[in-house]
Amino acid sequence: MIFHITVLLAFQLLGEVISRTLLPALPGPVLGLVLLLSAMLALPRLAEAIRPTANGLLSHLSLLFVPAGVGVVGHLDLIADHGVALIAALVLSTVLAIAVGALVFVCVARVLGQADD
Repeated sequence: MIFHITVLLAFQLLGEVISRTLLPALPGPVLGLVLLLSAMLALPRLAEAIRPTANGLLSHLSLLFVPAGVGVVGHLDLIADHGVALIAALVLSTVLAIAVGALVFVCVARVLGQADD
């Protein structure tokens, strides 16, 4: 298990190194995940070996949200001062994202000729 976690962290480190040296516009963890996916496609044994450790990490994913929760509690005064604006921004951005997604879907359906009359 330690070896598998080391492999996961090594790919994240490699992604960070590439991000900081060659591609600063892309996040390091994303590059690391792309490299890990490529390695798993090239070496299916790697994917099978890492699967139990990855599933274990995913089952405890909620623990990674603890620091975010602590940050929210630490800034309750800001949330009290700007809570209405924050909620409005969240609701508006969600509605806009759904609307844009629906419009893109309709446009792609029309381009492909699958739109209902």
